[in-house]
Amino acid sequence: MALIEVKVPDIGDFDEVTVIELMVKVGDTVKAEQSLITVESDKASMEIPSSMAGVVKELKVKLGDKVKEGSVVLMIEAAGAAASAAPAAASTPAPVQATVPAPASVAGPSSVASAGPVEVRVPDIGDFKDVAVIEVFVKAGDTVKVEQSLITVESDKASMEIPSSAAGVIKELKVKLGDVVNIGDLLAILQGAEGAPAVAAPAASVAAPAVAASSAAPIAVASAGAVPAHNPTAAVGAVLPHASPSVRKFARELGVPLEELKGSGPKGRITQDDVQSFTKAVMSGATQTKAQAANAPKAAAGGGEALGLLPWPKVDFTKFGAVERKDLSRIKKISGANLHRNWVLIPHVTNHDDCDITELEAFRVQMNKENEKSGVKVTMLAFMIKAAVAALKKFPEFNSSLDGDQLVLKQYFHIGFAADTPNGLVVPVIKDADKKGVAQISTEMGELAKKARDGKLGPADMSGACFTISSLGGIGGRYFTPIINAPEVAIMGVCKSQIEPKWDGKAFVPKLMLPLSLSWDHRVIDGAAAARFNAYFGQLMTDFRRILL
Repeated sequence: MALIEVKVPDIGDFDEVTVIELMVKVGDTVKAEQSLITVESDKASMEIPSSMAGVVKELKVKLGDKVKEGSVVLMIEAAGAAASAAPAAASTPAPVQATVPAPASVAGPSSVASAGPVEVRVPDIGDFKDVAVIEVFVKAGDTVKVEQSLITVESDKASMEIPSSAAGVIKELKVKLGDVVNIGDLLAILQGAEGAPAVAAPAASVAAPAVAASSAAPIAVASAGAVPAHNPTAAVGAVLPHASPSVRKFARELGVPLEELKGSGPKGRITQDDVQSFTKAVMSGATQTKAQAANAPKAAAGGGEALGLLPWPKVDFTKFGAVERKDLSRIKKISGANLHRNWVLIPHVTNHDDCDITELEAFRVQMNKENEKSGVKVTMLAFMIKAAVAALKKFPEFNSSLDGDQLVLKQYFHIGFAADTPNGLVVPVIKDADKKGVAQISTEMGELAKKARDGKLGPADMSGACFTISSLGGIGGRYFTPIINAPEVAIMGVCKSQIEPKWDGKAFVPKLMLPLSLSWDHRVIDGAAAARFNAYFGQLMTDFRRILL
């Protein structure tokens, strides 16, 4: 094994650039051309790649250090095969520079710009082709100076600012965010300022990270259809999020708006960990992007412009009396948007029925008396969950989800139950309910309900449900229309049971009747199947011995 120095290659005219990001640590195994550090000048940030593969033995730089061509970045222990596999040129990488000379069509330094139109084009940016425009600093009507930055372009290894080669007023901007440009492409048309030099400063070099001239791996850049990681509707001239090109590319791939992140790196720099943490927070519902926050109130308020409906009425309620304004809870904002979507997109039909739970309730009360010392209290909802599992097995289309033109039939039985909390409704999920007894389900429901009230439910506690039961039994009511929890295709709603007189063939006898409200997705389920499901569910609740059949 050989210990080899990896140095900063030729980075053009830049001298003593700052190390702003370390991408590896001691012990890491790196590949040839893998990025090791990010350096930054006032015009460009670039990633310095490794000239060979091996294991990092020692880091020679730290955040904030100044480096230049020839500075040792780290020591690599390279295997003989790995070291020899790298091209000989790798030890002395050929620079890939993005120089910014004055365009050939512009007069020499001593000339004066005319008052007529002046074309500003992309100068020689080295070997980079099809680089994406990720930031636009100016707009039509702006007055610019020579060398003033007009746009920022970016590959997956470097970002660079393209300056103006002339002074004047921008009459027309020829590029926009997301465009792909190459050397010679027209950026803008200026109305030249009298007496202003019409040339850029001599060959200001904007160096991209050097790579071996013989390298077979081309540098990939964003495609024309790439969505910028920052907000494309942001005001022109807004500051580009402080992040390396690879982090911005990573954010674009995940659809993360970098301008909404707070960086944890030096000087507030956004790191890959910041992007990942933000993504996890959004997916868990712990935070929202500005776009989500803007859309959620609209969905909750019921605005119907997108559906061709009249706009939601705007009313000054204070004209009629005193009012108090209160923000919706985070749970209600999120669930409100989901419920609105589900109600609009799913063709709901609801079947109402009743079932006799006289004997089951007597059995439940007896169980709780016998198990009083154990502290486990069996609830009627636990029996409903077991009944739901049996019904899903008998009618498998109820245990499915739509995926385009296909129906996904699930072989597992996870049952969600709606839990009321001070902040709104949440739906914890009992996983593998088919493998658990009524007592175990009751215990698990109690634990999940407590977590819900305490606001400690995690995403895993609320995901994966096949079917949901929404019970208002402890409150009241007779029937209601529960909204299906997409991507499920059905939901069972139950209200408070009550004693009713029922004819047994000889006389009216008191029976404890439980109201059932089954909502189902008519794209997947038809009326006959829904009626059978509801009837079978009721039969199970009336005679729970059927569960064993």
